[in-house]
Amino acid sequence: MRLVIALAAVAAASCAPTTLRPLPTEPLVLKAPGHLDFLAVNGATVWATNQSRLEHWSTKGRLASVQLGEPCGAMAVYSGFVWVADCKEKAVYKIDGRTAQKVAIVRTGLASPDGETNVVAGGGSIWVPSDTSGRIVRIDPLSHQVIASVSVDPGTHYLAFGMASLWAVSSSRQSLQQIDPRTNTVVRRVALGRGPGFLAVGEGAVWVQEQIDGTVARIDPATGKVTGRVKVGKNLKWGDIDTGGGRVWLRTTDDQTYTIIDPETLAVVARVGTASGSGAIRYAGNGVWTSEHDLETLSWWGFRRPH
Repeated sequence: MRLVIALAAVAAASCAPTTLRPLPTEPLVLKAPGHLDFLAVNGATVWATNQSRLEHWSTKGRLASVQLGEPCGAMAVYSGFVWVADCKEKAVYKIDGRTAQKVAIVRTGLASPDGETNVVAGGGSIWVPSDTSGRIVRIDPLSHQVIASVSVDPGTHYLAFGMASLWAVSSSRQSLQQIDPRTNTVVRRVALGRGPGFLAVGEGAVWVQEQIDGTVARIDPATGKVTGRVKVGKNLKWGDIDTGGGRVWLRTTDDQTYTIIDPETLAVVARVGTASGSGAIRYAGNGVWTSEHDLETLSWWGFRRPH
């Protein structure tokens, strides 16, 4: 896998002295047989879904494996535990991040049984899209009980938590919904472009993939206004998105492995790697993890601080 960096908007990229940059070297590529896909960072390690199991990895290789029915969708790491949806069980498992043992199963139902359900943590709770007709449930992470239910737009199954709100995307309604965890209600809706999907909250905004349009939308969390869009490619099917280190990190399917976006200027600062099919991306402070399930690999891209 070749590292390609297009230094667009170098001046904008270099203005933040603490920004981390990719090393101009090959990534560390780990062979990951099966269909390793969604990622969740846990310190210096990462959890990944893979067919009928959940796996724990470091840069030295696989550390542990937990047998499940069909783990699917983005996971949450909260207070040392991993929360992951199981599409076969239509439920959410709680896994001990230290022992890799199953602790509990919460039978919530899932809004996206085809595998794109986002499980997130925030506001002292775990949130799960539970019904395609428009329902998100809130789980107490200690009692493992559903403590609230939120009515949302049909087809809502992409979630992110940040800036004191739960954010939820409905692809079919092309909407971003802001949910107040104090009242468990939708307090704002934002119209999006075609095929909205994965989202991330950070770097001062909410960021949503508009997969059919090939754009990433930036939304002001205070006003709900779309304050800009960046055109990344012909489309953004399927990929992933994350934020951190003063950048937006976008996993792509066509043209490159991932792109780096400046959150202020919306410039594509870099296009990194070669096209490697679909997969996930997660920022980890001193680097990013990407999965490439079509190639059966997991990659670690280390950073260095600019001089």
